[in-house]
Amino acid sequence: MAYAIIEASDKQLWVEPGRFYDLDRLDADLDQSLTLDKVLLVQDEGAPQIGQPYVAGATVQVTVLSHPRGRKVTVYKMTPKKKTRKKQGHRQDLTRVLVESITVGGKVLTANAADLPKSEADIDAAG
Repeated sequence: MAYAIIEASDKQLWVEPGRFYDLDRLDADLDQSLTLDKVLLVQDEGAPQIGQPYVAGATVQVTVLSHPRGRKVTVYKMTPKKKTRKKQGHRQDLTRVLVESITVGGKVLTANAADLPKSEADIDAAG
């Protein structure tokens, strides 16, 4: 099982080829292919390659699937004995990306064909 730990949207994510992930909104069009180069760790077969802070020559190729919005979070503030109440809601703008491949040292790591989703309906059903 090949995987990588990347830094994207000021977060560290464990990513695998053929799976999709939700990141904070990226300025990219639908079906656009992006290359993420902030790879902290790559594991394929054998010992993992750990970067200091990033693995040299390692990239993750992703494709933008959609730009959904996250679940609504309710923020409620109340000051006791003052009759002060404030209720707010927030929905985070997200970007759903599909990890196509992980490249390290010229070697391309991809998912098995059986693991890849067949259509957009399969992706929506899984997430």
